[in-house]
Amino acid sequence: MASTACFMIVSRNDIPIYEAELGTALKREDAAQQHQFILHAALDIVQDLAWTTSAMFLKSIDRSNDLVVSVYVTAGHIL
Repeated sequence: MASTACFMIVSRNDIPIYEAELGTALKREDAAQQHQFILHAALDIVQDLAWTTSAMFLKSIDRSNDLVVSVYVTAGHIL
């Protein structure tokens, strides 16, 4: 079974500063734009959850089709 993951580091101002696609699935032409769209949609959820929990790993905060968004936040919750 082919799988893929998208790893992103996002700045304080919601700007992606690093992006890498990892995995064995074939890369689609629109995958980068789709990943950024899903990321920005999930950032609203992250901003709400980051202040309600002490956990640094927020597992499965959002889903879109077959994609799942999981997030690590900084210890100081710098958003």
